Amino acid sequence: MIDAHSHLENEAFDEDREAIIARMKDDGLDAVVNVGSDIETSRKVVDLAEKNEGLFAVVGVHPQEADGYNEEVEKELVDLSKKEKVVALGEIGLDYYYENSPREVQREVFLKQMDLAVKVDLPIVIHSRDAAEETYDIVANFLEQHPNYPILIHCFSYSYEMMERFVALGCIISLGGVTTFKNAKTPKRVAAGVPIDHLLLETDCPYMTPTPYRGKRNEPKYVKYVAENIADLREMDVEELIRHTDENTKRFYRWK
Repeated sequence: MIDAHSHLENEAFDEDREAIIARMKDDGLDAVVNVGSDIETSRKVVDLAEKNEGLFAVVGVHPQEADGYNEEVEKELVDLSKKEKVVALGEIGLDYYYENSPREVQREVFLKQMDLAVKVDLPIVIHSRDAAEETYDIVANFLEQHPNYPILIHCFSYSYEMMERFVALGCIISLGGVTTFKNAKTPKRVAAGVPIDHLLLETDCPYMTPTPYRGKRNEPKYVKYVAENIADLREMDVEELIRHTDENTKRFYRWK
């Protein structure tokens, strides 16, 4: 299995990070992709990837941290992107739920980082919350200029119809623990219906812990519960689902 989006650099793992990484194989994990949210965490995920087999890094500035984006940060992101185990730029996008950074700043930084991804030739990982239509419009406009550019909408939280619109653009959809929640009707419908070749599995740990561990700290090995749940929703064998999603993850992140 592959956890396509996690945050092992997070302080929630300070006490047992090395142990979690050491037992990845025993937990059935072939790879874990760790994703930065600002320049400091981007450095951390790169450092973890360089020191550990099976770990990969995504670097970028989260929309909640957009206020901290400047020329110096952009220059360092360019430098980090050249590292061998950096596989995408992200997570970038729009978050209108918290609005820790003003919306106009989020939009500006989102567009700058999309352009930066093209400059450094890396796939794009998008975080979008409470900003479906605006995210869609930005992505659609970008893809008019850069056809078939690899874009992943991580922790997808919108409607089935919006999923279909993003997929029609060619975007990949990543799903996690929320699909296991009892009353999460829309995420379950999305999980059951997203085309199999557009689906990745993630934990987004330490957040979004799946059932049966909801309420506790999430970690990469719990991606198996996401896989089992989505396989049930799709009425397919879990091993077949994992085979497809692992192949999709490797293709999206351009792993050889």
